[in-house]
Amino acid sequence: MINEVPNTQKRIAITFDDGPNPIFTPKILDIFAKVEGKATFFMIGEQIDNYPDIAREVVRQGHEIGNHTYSHVNLTELSPLECLNEVKRNENLIQKFTGTKPLVFRPPFLAYDEKTISMLRERSYQMIGALNTDALDWEQPGVDFILSKSRNHVKDGSILIFHDGYGYRSQTIEAVSVLVPELKSQGYELVTVSELLKAIHL
Repeated sequence: MINEVPNTQKRIAITFDDGPNPIFTPKILDIFAKVEGKATFFMIGEQIDNYPDIAREVVRQGHEIGNHTYSHVNLTELSPLECLNEVKRNENLIQKFTGTKPLVFRPPFLAYDEKTISMLRERSYQMIGALNTDALDWEQPGVDFILSKSRNHVKDGSILIFHDGYGYRSQTIEAVSVLVPELKSQGYELVTVSELLKAIHL
């Protein structure tokens, strides 16, 4: 699992899980549009089915959509076939919206095993984690908490995780609305995960 991509450029990839969401995803798009930054949205297939127009808007604005399974299940509790179906079903859905197969995958709950690794390798996915899992934004522990923990992991090549779905995400939105312009003012370029991964191959 890739949590960061060390490189010589001031680039950071900010990611959002569990959308698209009709309330919070558009707010995130507005935050990134103001700084001309890009993000990666690890979307759930069920949510794409519910809110296809928001998924389209994410793509239209140049952000990346990553695979986060169709129904947000713990892949370690599934059979190999069930695991594959969860990934393929969402893959096909994302491909319909973007025109290309997603390149990055984040397992729900960040839970994976050898079966998951093997299946993702066969499907040419990079499995993506994050450095700031201690920010616990999904638990909404307070804006200051989310910010302070996330700031501790800011460096060249960091991958940061936040959530725009499955819950009321007002604290996340507030924290991101502070962090994103702050990073921009510090000279960081906000890029997609796939753009960040290119540093591995340079």
